[in-house]
Amino acid sequence: MLIRKLALAGVFALSATTAMAACSFENEVEVKSLTAGFEAWKAMTDAMAECGNVSAELDQEFRTKQPAAFAADPSLYAIGGVSNGTVTPLLNEGTIRPLDDLVEKYGENLSPNQLIRVDGNIMAVAMMVNTQHMMYRSDIFEELGLEVPTTWDEVLTAAAAIQEAGVVEYPLGATMKSGWNLAQDFNNMFLGYGGTFYNDDSTPAVNSEAGVKALEMMKALTEYMDPEYLVSDSTYVQQQFQQGKIAMANLWGSRGGAMEDPAESQVVGKVGSAAAPLAMEGGPPATTLWWDGIVIARNITDEEADAAFRVAMEGMDEEMVKANNEAAIWLVAGYEPNDMAAGAIATATADPAPVSYPSTSQMGLMHTAIGNELDAYFTGDRSAEDTLAAIEEAYTSAAREAGLLQ
Repeated sequence: MLIRKLALAGVFALSATTAMAACSFENEVEVKSLTAGFEAWKAMTDAMAECGNVSAELDQEFRTKQPAAFAADPSLYAIGGVSNGTVTPLLNEGTIRPLDDLVEKYGENLSPNQLIRVDGNIMAVAMMVNTQHMMYRSDIFEELGLEVPTTWDEVLTAAAAIQEAGVVEYPLGATMKSGWNLAQDFNNMFLGYGGTFYNDDSTPAVNSEAGVKALEMMKALTEYMDPEYLVSDSTYVQQQFQQGKIAMANLWGSRGGAMEDPAESQVVGKVGSAAAPLAMEGGPPATTLWWDGIVIARNITDEEADAAFRVAMEGMDEEMVKANNEAAIWLVAGYEPNDMAAGAIATATADPAPVSYPSTSQMGLMHTAIGNELDAYFTGDRSAEDTLAAIEEAYTSAAREAGLLQ
């Protein structure tokens, strides 16, 4: 399924359902879930818990814990929260089950665009779409007479003006924490410059002009960031915004609602959103498109799987969405796009559009290699070209071990 089609259908063509009052049944089977820790997952798992006997573990390191946890027999969790970028290891290891029978029994309120099929089988149910978009302090831009940047070169220009004005601690924030986050920021910029991660024969292709340009732009941007950017993940950037420390960031759309929470944000009503900037004129926004949703473990009993799927459906019903409308761009009836979703929607509907993050074994290995090797460039220990060569070497070694290369 193309994420672009999924995104647009989810935003503009949701089917009608009847809202539920709390949980429609009393769950008597213990159900455990492991998901990411951002607000949308908290909203969904809180709704699941209304059914009883549900325990939810929300952990931003979920992607590293899920493979072993789901490979255990019995599985340590019945429900996994995944995305198109994290489901691949579970598919490759065969630790999640097809959901066709469960969708037939309990999925009457699901729309077709929520059903993620692999080789003809429904393997996941999507609840939301996500992408990065440019979030910015609209009050600061108005005060300084700045236009909202549409390219990364314009971001640098705006950042210089904001720094000179001295209105915030740092003009920019970025999700550049060492490892997965830093690799994903590179992926976004690399694709924005027209890069290709690997060739048709699975050999690596990142040591290229696009790779060098991506690293050089990222390095230029760090001049306007908190010097501790290599520990900066999504929550770090979200809090920088909420505390009034930064003026711009290319941040996940799912974090937008937190800016309007008066209980924790000092910038309510002062943050706008726009499409992710272009790396080059005529190119797509320099980001990727994602879905987030649930999978059910294979190594549990059919009774446990049945209960897990039922509570998951209660967790993503219309009532939950209406109570948490700003937490995500939901693929569930009842969602009404708000101002903070505008940037993510503009990103997803751009022409040309960003690509969907590749759900392939090759990309999983490439993402890991990138995350392991990039630090040396940003600490000044290695050149861009040497860093890209090291990424290709690490990927090649892993791909041979996985049988993807001879």
